Amino acid sequence: MMNWINCISARRTGYTYTTSANIRSDYQRDYDRLIFSSAFRRLQNKTQVFPLPGSSTFVHNRLTHSLEVASVGRSLGSEVGAFIAQEMEVDELSTQFYHHDLKGVIGAGCLAHDVGNPAFGHSGEKAISNYFIQNADAHIGTSSLRSYFSDKEWSDLTDFEGNANALRVLTHHFKGKMSGGLSLTYTTLASILKYPCESVARTKTKKHRKKYGFFQSDKSIFNEIAKDTHMYQESAEPLSFFRHPFVYLVEAADDICYQIIDMEDAHRLKIISRAEVEHAFLQVIAEADRPENDLDKIKNTLSQLGDDNESVAYLRAKSINTLVMESADVFKANADKIIAGAYTSTLMDDVEEKCESLKAIRNMSIHKIYNHHSVIKVELAGYKVMSGLLETFVPGIINPNPSQIEEKSLVLLPEQFRTNSSATPYEKVLGVIDFVSGMTDDYAIEMYRNIMGIEIAMHSA
Repeated sequence: MMNWINCISARRTGYTYTTSANIRSDYQRDYDRLIFSSAFRRLQNKTQVFPLPGSSTFVHNRLTHSLEVASVGRSLGSEVGAFIAQEMEVDELSTQFYHHDLKGVIGAGCLAHDVGNPAFGHSGEKAISNYFIQNADAHIGTSSLRSYFSDKEWSDLTDFEGNANALRVLTHHFKGKMSGGLSLTYTTLASILKYPCESVARTKTKKHRKKYGFFQSDKSIFNEIAKDTHMYQESAEPLSFFRHPFVYLVEAADDICYQIIDMEDAHRLKIISRAEVEHAFLQVIAEADRPENDLDKIKNTLSQLGDDNESVAYLRAKSINTLVMESADVFKANADKIIAGAYTSTLMDDVEEKCESLKAIRNMSIHKIYNHHSVIKVELAGYKVMSGLLETFVPGIINPNPSQIEEKSLVLLPEQFRTNSSATPYEKVLGVIDFVSGMTDDYAIEMYRNIMGIEIAMHSA
């Protein structure tokens, strides 16, 4: 049975021991390893929502988004950690964890939550999925593409999921690299398992199974994390667990940031007006009606700000702080259900019941932001680029008798993504997906232009 003590594990992927004496705790090292990892750095050139513009206008990319989510997550972890340490039955060691380390775990989980997302946002995910769907009957060698994979493997490929890919990026032993990936603690890894089930267990009727959290190739490490942190198993076949408690905090931090900060970006790009943003954010603050918020004082400060961007930034900060405290209150109110695996909502969904203006923000985001022509152009271009890259590499990697051009294409596949000859077609294809999904927007475009003959890479001797 899970409790607030045994849901914590300092065990790491790759090895089972921990360092006894260090100026940093196990969980601080998780945070630092993520900050210095190449997978995290690549987020700098991956689209969050809007196209990455020149220096004249700054909008968020995946890296700046993740850093801000981590900041919000640390605040949530600090507030909730103090509550658990004071109000729940925990031993002395666990008390120290909740007072000092939970905020670091949630911060690290927030840094890691997007590392599995491919270039071009969600259109990159769709492109990977649809490549396999559309080419299911295509002949590779003497067999159809579909015939090379089991039902569960095919389910992974035809619904590629960035959340599952994040676990793979963080834990997989890539060729020539360290065993255990980044060797993060199981506690930090459990905090990003937003959908703790395999792809065939997906169902729209349950929030924790709306998507999936691991590929078949990573089922073993997922099971280890789930069992070591005492997550509740929901079903053995198909495999499904209930969420780890810390997932709710990482999820809430992400939800808060994209709901609020996408509005700020849209204002900077002049897609929505200052008046629209001010009205939406002030409504959130007013509906929350928190004692620390003096609405008249906030409005008075706002009236003194002549700069539009500064005004929106001020309200953005107030709104985020309000939603952090509201989310923490929801967690505290539902703590017993959360630790028992019986909480079936999300923190921000429950906050929305009180702050109904969040629904208006979501509707405005859908209609004015996510369907803006600049966003659609990136999605369409990204879809074409990612599809073209997969078309270049997938046939050759699984064809028992590859053509000359297919063999040539595989020369471009870096050594760390290659598998040995005994690997299954599924493992080989995942190697290609590892390569393609890890690309930044710019690198994916450059490679696509080169292999399609749009632009030839020339190097002097």
